[in-house]
Amino acid sequence: MRKKLVSVEPLSEFRLRLVFEGGESRIFDVAPYLRIGIFRELKNEQLFKTVRVCFDTVCWANDADICPDELRMTSIAEDLAEYGPGTKSSN
Repeated sequence: MRKKLVSVEPLSEFRLRLVFEGGESRIFDVAPYLRIGIFRELKNEQLFKTVRVCFDTVCWANDADICPDELRMTSIAEDLAEYGPGTKSSN
């Protein structure tokens, strides 16, 4: 059973800290999406910071959102994350 997303915090370099039920914290890198459609608008740092939890995923003031499964599959457990660009893990 998938744990519910309970909070999101914008970080530097277009990353998000995601906190799930039970306190699990993961880092999601939005940077690869910034070349695609509506996500291009998120290059504006003020708009990027409008991120919030919405229907078990994240969304922004411009109505961009990301599939909850994508958040889970491509995020990195925070205790393993090295905040440098290009960091990926199969967690």
